This record gives sequence, C-alpha cells and structure tokens, in this order.
Amino acid sequence: MPDSLNRRLHRRYALFALSFVALVVMLGLAEQRGLPKAWIGYTFLGTTVLVYAVIGILCRTTDPAEYFVAGRRVPALYNGMAAGADWMSAATFIGLAGTLYASGYAGLAYVLGWTGGFCLVALCIAPYLRRFGQFTVADFLAERFESRTLRLTGACAAILVSFVYLVAQIYGVGLITTRLTGLGFEVGVFVGLGGVLVCSFLGGMRAVTWTQVAQYLIMILAYLVPVIWLSVKQTGWPLPQLVYGQQLHQLAQREQQLIHDPGELQVRAIHEQRAAAAAARLADVPQALADEQARAAASVTALKQANAPLAQIQAAEKQRAALPRTPAEAEERWRRELASETQLAQPLSGLVPHTQPFAGNPDGAPAEREQASTAQRNFIALVLCLMVGTAGLPHLLTRYYTTSSVATARESVAWSLVFICLLYLTAPALAVMVKTEVFNDLVGSSFEQLPAWIRQWQRVDPTLLSAVDLNGDGRLQLGELRLHPDLVMLVMPELGGLPYVISGMVAAGGLAAALSTADGLLLAISSALSHDLYYKAINPEASRTRRVTLSKALLLAAALAAAAVASSRPADILAVVTAAFSIAGSTFFPALVAGVFWRRANRAGALAGMLTGLGVCLAYLVVNHPGLRALIGLPGPAPLIWGIQPASAGLFGVPAGALALAVVSLLTAAPSQRQRDFVDVLRSPAKP
Repeated sequence: MPDSLNRRLHRRYALFALSFVALVVMLGLAEQRGLPKAWIGYTFLGTTVLVYAVIGILCRTTDPAEYFVAGRRVPALYNGMAAGADWMSAATFIGLAGTLYASGYAGLAYVLGWTGGFCLVALCIAPYLRRFGQFTVADFLAERFESRTLRLTGACAAILVSFVYLVAQIYGVGLITTRLTGLGFEVGVFVGLGGVLVCSFLGGMRAVTWTQVAQYLIMILAYLVPVIWLSVKQTGWPLPQLVYGQQLHQLAQREQQLIHDPGELQVRAIHEQRAAAAAARLADVPQALADEQARAAASVTALKQANAPLAQIQAAEKQRAALPRTPAEAEERWRRELASETQLAQPLSGLVPHTQPFAGNPDGAPAEREQASTAQRNFIALVLCLMVGTAGLPHLLTRYYTTSSVATARESVAWSLVFICLLYLTAPALAVMVKTEVFNDLVGSSFEQLPAWIRQWQRVDPTLLSAVDLNGDGRLQLGELRLHPDLVMLVMPELGGLPYVISGMVAAGGLAAALSTADGLLLAISSALSHDLYYKAINPEASRTRRVTLSKALLLAAALAAAAVASSRPADILAVVTAAFSIAGSTFFPALVAGVFWRRANRAGALAGMLTGLGVCLAYLVVNHPGLRALIGLPGPAPLIWGIQPASAGLFGVPAGALALAVVSLLTAAPSQRQRDFVDVLRSPAKP
C-alpha cells in the first residue's frame, strides 16, 4: 500500500508541476501578444488559490486523527516537502533575500540559525514527539509532567507564538495580493485571507499537508527560475550558486565608486541636516511637538483666510492630522526618523559593503570597534535564537506527528533540509545580483525615465519604496532611493528587465509561501484552543464532530484577528518572525529538551522554566522595541543589554528558563516513577 500510494502521489504532483509550468509559458506568450498585466496577476492569483481550494474540498474531514495529524500516514518525502513549505514562510521567500541585500554577510545568520535549528529538531525533538504520539506539543508536556497546568501553559504559549508569526504571514499576503491585483493593502489582506481559509478550514492537517506539497512546488519554481534567468543575463551561466562570486567582485568596485560620487555626497549632506533637525526636536519633545502643531494649525488658518484652493486646504489639514498626538508618540517617531536619516547619511545609505563581514571596523577608531563588536554579538545572538526557536515552534513540531513511524519522522526531517537548502543556497546569489542591478542600472538613471513599477509601489506605500530627487540634479542617487527589504524579491524580476509574467510567478510563489505557513499556524492555534483547552481541560466528553467543528470556528476567528492586526502594518516581516522565534525558544525549548533527556525534571521545574523564559523574553522585547515602548509610554532610548536587538530576546529568555527549570526541579520533590518511566520508554530503542 505505501508503494502504491507513493507512485500515485508522484504522478499527481509531477502532473501538477508540469501544469504550472505550462500556465507560465502560456501567460508569457499571451503577454507578448498584448495581454494586460492586471489579467496576468489575476490569473496567477485565481488559478493557484483555486487549486488550493480544490485540494481543501477533496480532503475535507471531521475525523480528529485526520483533521489534526493527517491520519499519521504521510510518506517521509512528502512530509519533508510539506514541512519545507510550512517552514519557508513569507519571511524566507520574501524577507531573506532582502535581508541579505541590506545586511550582506550578517544576513547569513538566518541561514545558519534556521539550518542549525532543523538539526536540533532532528536530533532532540521530532523523533521523540512522534514516538509519544497524540496531537500537540501541549499533549506531550501534560503527559510527561502529569500536569494539567502545563497543558494550559503550553497551549497559551503556542497560541501566542503562532499568532505573532501568523501576523507576519498575513502581512506578506497583503503585500503580494496588492502586487498581483493592484488592490489596496488592507483589501489585499482580506482577499488573501480567503486563500488561507480554503486550505485549512475544511480538511485541517490532512488538507494542509497536500496543499503545502503543491505550494512548495510553486514556490521553489518561482524562486529558482528568475534567479537562473538573472544569472544568465549577468554572467551567461545558469547556476547562480557557483558564479555569483564574480558579480560580488564587480559589486565591490561599484560600491567604492558610489562612496566617493559627488552626487551621493550632496545627498548624504542633506540627510545629515535632517538627522540634526530630528535630534534637535528630541532635545525637548513636548515643546517641539507643540511648535509643530501650532505651525500646522497656522498654515491651515492662513490658507482658509486666503481662500486657497480646496485641495491645498485639504492637504494641509491632512498633514496636521498626521502629526503625533502625544509626546511619547512623537518621541518614538522622531527617534525612528533620526535613526533612518543617520543611516542614510552614511556611505552607501548605511548598507554594509557586501564583502565586509560586519558593520564597523575592528581595527578602526573606538566607535568603529564598538560597532563591529556589537554587530558580531548580534550575529551570534540571532543564530542562537533562530536555532532554539526552530526547535520550539509548535506548528513545525506538530508536522512530525503526521508520519507513520519514528524512523519516518527522522527521514522526513532530512528531506525537509534537502528541500529548504534549494532555496537557502540560492538566496545569497540572488541578493548579490539584485544589488548589482540596483547599483549599476537603477542608480544614476534619470528621474524622468524611472520604471513604472517604482511609481506603482510608491502609491501602495511610500515607506516600502520611494525615490525623491533631494539634490535636484534630476538623477537618482542611492541615498535618494528607499527600498525596503520586504520588496527586494517582489521587484526583482522587473528590476532585472524580465517579462512581467515572471513577476506574476514570483508573487504567486510568495503567496504560496505565506499561505502554506499561515495554514500551519492557524491549525496550531485552533488545535490549542479546541483540543488542549476545550476538549482536554473543559469538556472531555465532547464528540469527535463537535471538536472538529469548534476547531474550524476558532480557526476562522484567529484568521480574522490576525488579519486585523496585519492591516495596521506592524513592522517588517522578518523582524516580527524573529521575535516569534525568540518567544518559542524561550518558552518551549528548555522544557521539551529536559522532558526528553532529564529524568529529574519535574512539573514544578518545567512550569517555572516556561514562565521564566517567556517572561524574560517578553520583558526584553517590550522594553526595547521602539513601537512597544511608545505604546506603553516609556520615555528615552531603549536600554539594550550588550547592544542585543529586541528580536533576539531569546538570548536572555532561553538561559533564564533553563536555569529556572534546573533549580526548581532540584529544589522540589523528585518526579513520580511514572514520569521517569515515561522518559525511559520514550528514549528506548523499541517503539512503545
């Protein structure tokens, strides 16, 4: 039966991949014959979402084992592919290349951390969770430590982690849907949300698994094809992973030219003046805010008294309404402005030269040495947080409950790494080639001849992409271009002069990445609510149909709540995702590892470890994140410890949680014999 199932799956997904390639080719031919770009975008959006919906309908179920763990019969190859899709979220597909573009070498922390995290999953977590069985991570904690409280704590933490991660995915869905359809961002969020729900609402993990396999095929084709095309265009060679070194050498020479370019020096001086103005406002925030509000009010009054055109009056009123309302809000905005203008006043607009490992200079002036030291600390902290965060993500760990055996779980982790590495090995090459296009072809061009996609994205959101002629010379300098890392992947095809159909395919791939992860996260949230909280804690007599029905209702509610938060554009995708990793690692990693490998760990220790890790991580995040500081009214600069950025708060949360777990376990009564036997059976060679 497994061999026949594998053969059937091979045929189906091979046909699906060929059909997608055929769709791209047909749309490419239609584009040459004059098919409007909007129709290409709608076709990609409608066709791919329709396929996901069909899979969801065909896999609908009300059986809990099918809904929560896909019946535990997913083959290793396809579970690895589904895990790869679940893993390669919008942060990976959209954000990774952009981060490597903006950070250079330092961006490799994401590649190292995420890959190392999968090794931790394979060695320390996944096989033992599969041997245990059941449905969720909270199930494991409750059984291992014989604690209803730990089940509730684990479920609540899973909801928190998954929700934070989910907001980033739906934010990515909004960006991509806007790119494909031209709709407003907020409308795009809720349109894309429909694509999320059709995959997970009807069939749960069963539908999500087979949808994620299809989504992986789309996203890997959408990632590799344009990069190969760009590589052939720039180097004449179709393997970008092997040849981008020569582009890196040329890029380093171009960077030196831009550092000393007279036009760039003029723009940097303008940014220095703006940074000084922001610093002056921060010297006395209440007075500066009052002065700005008074000037805005006087401007509106003067226009009305002069009977100015209505459009001018409305523009002035809009400008006045956009001013900060409170000193705390003003301080947070002006600190961001100061940081942004200070960065843009640096050579290369603050981008670290791509061949330089870290910002600063370990052999330079004291300030440069400190900057280099801080950058190195943040690199290591980020790698560690991503590793332990990967090993603590509830929606990823649940994926390994779906295999048929412990051996299959190990094998599927290996397949996951294979499928993920196809993208990870390509992302650094993509970042170099995109930066080559920007520095050589876009920078220095006339403002009158800027491509249409720049104006389109400026209309969508000027904070994502803007080009303003600050020095009035009519040509675009690097310091006049603001390109958000989240847009690098989406604009790459048109930036490289590729046909629009490739842009549509990339957007479809990004949509597949965001939807696949959003499906898994929604299922993790609804499982925690319906299975761990409702069924296990409130109503153990609930019927199987009632449990699944409640899970679907809660899934819908979670999706709508996440969409509402995402529509406010909370932050860039990768920063939100990194924070979710820190929370997951701080909360779950010490308890899971101790639960598997340390017989002396008890329920009091596990609870103390989870709460301490979560509390320390959240405290560091809240106290040091600029937006959260403004939300709760904290004045002054963020009190960073060792310069560690708030997204890497897990550097403090994980050791705090591990220490609390160890100390409390040793100071309280030893675990019961049943708990010790549980560990022995879990780690025994034979299957329990």
